[in-house]
Amino acid sequence: MIQANDGGANVSVNGGETWSTQYNQPTAEIYQVYTDSQVPYRLYGAQQDNTTVIAPSLPLNSGQAEEWRTGPGCETGPIMPHPTNPDTVYGSCKGQFSRMSLRTGQEKQYWVGAQSLYGNVPADLIYRFQRVSPMEISPWDPRTIYYGSQFVHRTRDEGVTWEKISPDLTANDPKLRNAVSGEPITRDMTGEEVYPTLYSIRESPVQRGVIWTGSNDGPFHVTRDNGVTWTNVTPPDLPKGGRVAQIEPSPHRAGSAYYAVYRYLLGDFEPYIYKTDDFGKTWTRLTTGTNGIPNDDPTRVVREDPDRAGLLYAGTEFGMYVSFDDGAHWQSFQQNMPVVPINDIKVFRKDLLVATQGRSFWILDDLTPLHQATAQVAAAPLTLFKPRDAYRMRYQGGGGFGRGRGPSAPQYPPPGAMIDFYLGQSPTGTVTLDILDGAGKLVRSFSSERVAPAQGVAGGEDEEEGPRRARPAPRVPKEQGLNRFIWDLAYPGPRDGSGRAGGNGPTAVPGRFQARLTANGVTQTQSLVVREDPRIAKDGVTLADLRDQFGHNMRVRDLVSDANRAVARVREARARLRDATGSAADTLQKISALEAQLVTPPIRYSTPGLQAHITYLYGMTNQADQRVGRDAKERYAVLRRELDGIVSQLNQLLGPDRMNAAAVR
Repeated sequence: MIQANDGGANVSVNGGETWSTQYNQPTAEIYQVYTDSQVPYRLYGAQQDNTTVIAPSLPLNSGQAEEWRTGPGCETGPIMPHPTNPDTVYGSCKGQFSRMSLRTGQEKQYWVGAQSLYGNVPADLIYRFQRVSPMEISPWDPRTIYYGSQFVHRTRDEGVTWEKISPDLTANDPKLRNAVSGEPITRDMTGEEVYPTLYSIRESPVQRGVIWTGSNDGPFHVTRDNGVTWTNVTPPDLPKGGRVAQIEPSPHRAGSAYYAVYRYLLGDFEPYIYKTDDFGKTWTRLTTGTNGIPNDDPTRVVREDPDRAGLLYAGTEFGMYVSFDDGAHWQSFQQNMPVVPINDIKVFRKDLLVATQGRSFWILDDLTPLHQATAQVAAAPLTLFKPRDAYRMRYQGGGGFGRGRGPSAPQYPPPGAMIDFYLGQSPTGTVTLDILDGAGKLVRSFSSERVAPAQGVAGGEDEEEGPRRARPAPRVPKEQGLNRFIWDLAYPGPRDGSGRAGGNGPTAVPGRFQARLTANGVTQTQSLVVREDPRIAKDGVTLADLRDQFGHNMRVRDLVSDANRAVARVREARARLRDATGSAADTLQKISALEAQLVTPPIRYSTPGLQAHITYLYGMTNQADQRVGRDAKERYAVLRRELDGIVSQLNQLLGPDRMNAAAVR
């Protein structure tokens, strides 16, 4: 048995005696998605039968706490932040505009017309606002906001005063002006079931004053003079009565725009996406029913990628599609997206953001492979795409709904640099990925083959746990097609006693690096830029501080390696001399004395040995981006001298350590 509601679904396998939880998948119905200018950026949207919501695209700190919050407006939205001041957020609730300061929590109401909207038939309303009234912040002036009833309204002072800048831009069929929502069964006039009205307003980011509109009863309009004159540019082959769900002014061409229309509420399930390149004088329908989007898949939204002209993303009633040729052909872009209506799409900082009608927000991280994809790439045996800039951030990736971090915990990608490559055929041998610094020196090497992890040694206070094995290095994927590897921006960690490097290495200093991929005997290299987290810079940590921290951490890392090697040598010697007599027994006694100085006894809270002091110091400055304190540097010098003294005694007893010398070389 399955019981479904607008909060999710519950399943019973025993006739209703017990039911599953609803907290096993996201079910929010998000009407739209907007972003702010912060790092990490936030997503803004409105949830059906809930509140507006503001969610971070990445964790806001190094933990994984739930960091969602509400904003202005209500379940309908829209909600969008001021472009440069994210403390200011604009909201709407069933046609009523507001402005909120997140710092104070106060929400100022600036309702256009200031009329009570409840209980009125459309003919009695001053302005006809629908449930999700369209709102648009001008890309040219962050204080200019457009708002839609049957007219376009504009404010230049954040809602204090509004001006009407258009005539009625709907078809406004006289037969429907006195319609009562819900009749003849239930009168449902809650101020939002209003028809006809505008459904989308967008201003061109290429040419100021070019504003496009679409209504929920069909007409398209455009103004090229900032609202002085308007032109009806509805395509002649578009059947009447369709809902203009979303408009996309091209981010590349002033006269180009894309419209997504659906008519399934009228029994017509065909997809309708139109494009114009001449300010609406002529239109091309991009959904023929035979060019990729099925003829029974209504279209809700279309966007053009700001980084690649003609790269289009479409959201339909049943999923996602992509076009590389400006809509001439479409292909499924569902990936791991649930089958769900797509309400809105935004492309921001090379990420694809999606608002769904039932499965919450989704983000496709890093679109750079699509920006660089060509027919030549598809035919090539190997292509290493140029990575987008990576930010040096510290947070815990992973998680996801129902994975132990609370019912609302998002799923986050691991921190680091995303490196994408395409394999035209399955490789016959090992695939390697090398990270080089700006001078071409090897930083770290990864392989598609499994590499035995280093034997780590417990540092800190709980030494009774003994040695713990480090995690194996991540493997490079080698599937035919598109592959992604994430370098965590770390250098190799301390070596174990056998000389194998482990994880938990120092973090790379922001700067220029290279990624070098080798497969099937072919090698390609691309540049990679690592940038400082701007929040860290704002906190007063300079690039010089990070360079100094890196140098210190590398020195302490090597000190840990040397301590691990010294411990391995004394244990190997003790095992070899276990049954020794005579002078060899004297050597064993001296070796045991050195071991006592190095190793912490396996008893809780024992006096720590030198190795524990060294690993403890390594953890001190390896957890945050910071200026290294004087005490840490002085402590390093002390521990370095102590370990060098022990190693010198070991060399006198056992001879020089050839393995360590080889590792240094």
